[in-house]
Amino acid sequence: MNNIKAFLLMGFLTVLLVLIGNAVGGSSGAMLFFGIALVMNFITFFFSDKIAIKMTHSRPVLESEAPELYDIVRRLSGQAGIPMPSIFITPSQQPNAFATGRGPAHAAVAVTEGIMGLLSRTELEGVLAHELSHVKNRDVLIGTIAASLAGAITMIANMLQWGLIFGGIGGSDDEGGGGILGLAGTLLMIILAPIAAMLIQMAISRSREFEADADGAHIAGRSEGLAGALLKLERGAQQIPMQVNPAASHLFIVNPLSGQAMARLFSTHPPIEERVRRLEEMKI
Repeated sequence: MNNIKAFLLMGFLTVLLVLIGNAVGGSSGAMLFFGIALVMNFITFFFSDKIAIKMTHSRPVLESEAPELYDIVRRLSGQAGIPMPSIFITPSQQPNAFATGRGPAHAAVAVTEGIMGLLSRTELEGVLAHELSHVKNRDVLIGTIAASLAGAITMIANMLQWGLIFGGIGGSDDEGGGGILGLAGTLLMIILAPIAAMLIQMAISRSREFEADADGAHIAGRSEGLAGALLKLERGAQQIPMQVNPAASHLFIVNPLSGQAMARLFSTHPPIEERVRRLEEMKI
């Protein structure tokens, strides 16, 4: 059910992008923007892991450098029934972690430098089980496509605002512009589309986090490790800033920008208190 909901929301993002094209250039604009959506989905499907690794400046880590990390990931991957992913280290003192890749056979898990000395083994297992759950359920691909589409909608809307200012946007009457009414409709779309896109992306991301918490607890065989880790990670994210592109913030187990007031207001992550409460109620 959760997967169906996510794909429906992603479909709505694509429709929203097409509607912007129709408001701007009629049927030809709709076709152009539909093509843009297809291209973005194609690129994201095949290159989401490389894009995420590059955006976070993560580097591959050898087993000789982090034997405990490899031991945990190898064991949990077996329990999750998926191939062992590649392992990366993200150069940040903020304690955090993320997974990326289009599926179990093309996945990577990254932990920050700051997480290694902060968490106990049980807590680290909880975090890595959460990330492997994302890999198993292909949450990363879904979230990255949603973020890409939402980002494209916001970027295009910003460009169209300038087009309206200089009188170059609005579509002709033949293409469905409709004069004043067409211009008003375009303006309304420019204002509302980015807000709708952001809300949809947040809904997708939050639902996947709750699911990964529950699945991760079952993979690890206990829920208290992840619950304790989330509380520590939230404090760390608030105290230690991370230089990360906001477009990649949805990937992390806790919002790496949670120390910023605006980021908290429009967070792609559900409240830590609610996540911890649900984990404690599982009693695994």
